[in-house]
Amino acid sequence: MATIVKTAQNHHWREQFGARVAAVISNKADAQGLVFACEQGIATAVLDHKAFESREAFDAALMREIDLHAPALVVLAGFMRILTPGFVAHYAGRLINIHPSLLPAFTGLHTHQRAIEMGCKFAGATVHRVTAELDHGDILEQAVVPVLPGDTAQALAARVLTQEHLIYPRAVERLLAALA
Repeated sequence: MATIVKTAQNHHWREQFGARVAAVISNKADAQGLVFACEQGIATAVLDHKAFESREAFDAALMREIDLHAPALVVLAGFMRILTPGFVAHYAGRLINIHPSLLPAFTGLHTHQRAIEMGCKFAGATVHRVTAELDHGDILEQAVVPVLPGDTAQALAARVLTQEHLIYPRAVERLLAALA
């Protein structure tokens, strides 16, 4: 999230595309992204999913909060919740995510450990459109990193993260350019 905010500032998205990071919304009050966003003067909100009686109720409240900002894109970053079909449909074509694997391989969690256990020679990250099916939307961008002999999940994750910080802002910028 911080990399996207910095890219938006450094690449002058407001001037180029009439776009800005309007808000950072989290389901965790202690999320570091909220602190960073406040420091940058970006609106923040916290919606604790545990305070809602159902996933649908949480997603409905989340939609109301997001819609206050009228976003052209909804960019997920570190949001580790499966979204309801109604939420995904509400933002169809405007909802994107990054996943730490070369989709369609290794959807879900523990991607780095699974890649190592399967003997993969390469791993990576994928920026994709979000659909109702977990980690199966259109692929917008991918980055590949080698799986090195003796790699741990943590070491591989660190190498993948450096690539995530390159491809996610680039994918967002391309989408903004297409909307402009």
